[in-house]
Amino acid sequence: MSKRDYYEVLGVDKNASKDEIKKAYRKLARKYHPDVSEEENASEKFKEAKEAYEVLSDEQKRAQYDQFGHAGAQGQGFGGFGGAQDFGDFGGFGDIFDMFFGGGRRRDPNAPQQGADLQYTMTLEFEEAIFGKETDINIPKEEECDTCHGSGAKPGTKTKTCSHCNGSGQLNMEQNTPFGRVVNRRICHHCNGSGKIIPEKCGTCGGSGKVKQNKTIHVSIPKGIDEGHQIRVAGKGEPGVNGGPPGDLFVVIKVKQDDFFKRDGDHIYCELPITYAQAALGDEVEVPTVHGKVMLTIPAGTQTGKIFRLKGKGAPNVRGYGHGDQHVEVKVITPTGLTDRQKELLREFNEIGGNEATDEQDSLFQRFKNAFKS
Repeated sequence: MSKRDYYEVLGVDKNASKDEIKKAYRKLARKYHPDVSEEENASEKFKEAKEAYEVLSDEQKRAQYDQFGHAGAQGQGFGGFGGAQDFGDFGGFGDIFDMFFGGGRRRDPNAPQQGADLQYTMTLEFEEAIFGKETDINIPKEEECDTCHGSGAKPGTKTKTCSHCNGSGQLNMEQNTPFGRVVNRRICHHCNGSGKIIPEKCGTCGGSGKVKQNKTIHVSIPKGIDEGHQIRVAGKGEPGVNGGPPGDLFVVIKVKQDDFFKRDGDHIYCELPITYAQAALGDEVEVPTVHGKVMLTIPAGTQTGKIFRLKGKGAPNVRGYGHGDQHVEVKVITPTGLTDRQKELLREFNEIGGNEATDEQDSLFQRFKNAFKS
């Protein structure tokens, strides 16, 4: 049976760096190691990945393989599954043990642990994101049970040290592996890693020490916040364990689209429709901004697509660095449904020189004519 290409085995490109190769091998090793994987043929896949890594992680062996393929690799005597003490760049047995089993150090199940973080998605109106707001939100979160004060035990009773793990929360299991005999530490299933047994559980929380409650939390939305930003509310996540600090609440922001304004960072964009007469003769028009209406001077001869900048009329920077600008793009509207009199005036205008073009337009028309001559 022919061997698969080593790069294909690890799922990396032939120009992959040493770190990329190492990372790919670690990922496969965690997935297929016989002691942790339940997949079919996991042992063979692990050996295949190990063999590929042994070759590609060594510069000299990799060069031989790139030039001669598997034949070159076998010629150098480095094909196949390495010995029990050969761990390449993992630095020895301790590192490989850490990778699969989380290291040999015991974690005290009774040590303080920080509570889990929570996430809440908030949808804002367009102008709410511009100007910010103060608001309250209701979220379901775990709180310490008032009946047992977090112990999980029925009032008047006490917890006991787990006799199976002696309070460590872990059980040691010896196993034979391709590396030899190792001790695998796993969470004690009798106490679920807590190191404690609750003979009589609290009737309110069922022994968990926590209950789900809806909590009202005040959130300050800063000015200029935008889609995808997060607000961290410290200490408003799940409560800690064994006296540990609570986690944090992260409020993820979504912003509704506006029919007139478009936003890009701190800048705001809009389109302003004007008539043909306003564009030709010039005018002063009223333009909406998020900060109120302002007057904008339209110079005579303004072309459709012209963009005017209203300095400082954009969104405030969320970090307090001033304001963005509002960019107004002019759209000249061609009139429809003209009366006979209007049509007559336009024809008269055209006859007396209304079709005269600017130098720029003349150049455009000339290029257009030239295109038909070629």
